[in-house]
Amino acid sequence: MSIQLSHEEARRFLATYHFTQSDLAGIFTRLGTVQYDPLNPVGRNADLVLQARVPGYRVDDWQAAAYTQRLIYDAWDKQACLVPISDWSFRAQTRAYHQPYHDREILQGEPDIVEKIYAAIDARGPLSSQDFEDRVHMHDDNSWYGVTNTKRVLRSMWANGLLLTHHRQHGRHYYERPERVIPSQYFTSSGHPNQESYYRWIIARRYQAVGLLRSNAEAAIWSACGSSEQRRTALAQLVEAGTLIPVQLGEQRWQYYMHRDAQPYLDRPAATPRVIFLGPLDSLIWDRKAIQQLYNYNYLWEVYKPVTQRRWGYYVLPVFYQDRFIARVDSRLVGKTWTIARWWWEEDIVPDATLLERLRIAITAFMAYMGADDVYMAEDGDALLKKVVADL
Repeated sequence: MSIQLSHEEARRFLATYHFTQSDLAGIFTRLGTVQYDPLNPVGRNADLVLQARVPGYRVDDWQAAAYTQRLIYDAWDKQACLVPISDWSFRAQTRAYHQPYHDREILQGEPDIVEKIYAAIDARGPLSSQDFEDRVHMHDDNSWYGVTNTKRVLRSMWANGLLLTHHRQHGRHYYERPERVIPSQYFTSSGHPNQESYYRWIIARRYQAVGLLRSNAEAAIWSACGSSEQRRTALAQLVEAGTLIPVQLGEQRWQYYMHRDAQPYLDRPAATPRVIFLGPLDSLIWDRKAIQQLYNYNYLWEVYKPVTQRRWGYYVLPVFYQDRFIARVDSRLVGKTWTIARWWWEEDIVPDATLLERLRIAITAFMAYMGADDVYMAEDGDALLKKVVADL
């Protein structure tokens, strides 16, 4: 089975698939993974992803789901991500993928280091790297204690699944044995996939996260998904099994694929249009070339570029409305004030009264999400946006 979609149908589908609102558990069921990044100008990326989809979401609400309810956990997926805790056994191959590097480069240099760390955690409970750096309380002068080395060892054990994040405090990981974090029904599961079935599972997850995805999307998307040959084999098997549906897009017949669980969103009625601020690592925009093809929107995340090389700004968020990108904004929370440095409308956008009213609603909601009680714009800021802000 194959589907033919116009650009307009594809954009409408993606808007419905990504931004039909649900609770936090429902969003993880739909997307399967949410990328994490520690930078925090207006909430971290995971917060931004979730506030775009979960009504009433507030910064760090995901932490209760991760560290109290144990619905999700921190894992290495496409970079650092939050994933459903039921994934634990399926991700054994992901952990194995990282093991050779960490064993060779970090852990083998101190063969008894794992047991030393386990002993400290068993004696004191979940610990952060900072706790190991405090030699007074550790009562140990082992040479491996140190700011850089301790963090490397703990993160290596984390990547291998020898430790898990028990909780965070001010962004800092506190590590624990995984069997004390993962609920027993998932930790003791015998459902570990072999390598071939793992590749089918993790690649299907990528298509689930994006909604519509090209098989030749940028390489970063396919972290821990095997070689190009293994991906081609898994893709063919997924199509044959009906898990992935080929999609011919537009008159150009660009080749995309859709997860079968996403297909019902093709026929769902569109929700009331909202203006939505997106995270820079939102899975909708993982594949930048696809975003250019579908939306004619060139998004660059320039946060790690030198200032002189930035076209837009430090932490620029895409702004979405109906089924298109309408603007981008560079801002940060300063104290309790949302400070907007720059706002750029897309060239073909002519805001009408309806759009400006929905922007006002979105700004009010975004301030509540951050816990802001005021918004500030520079004197030379966008005139239309300044008028919206003045009416708050």
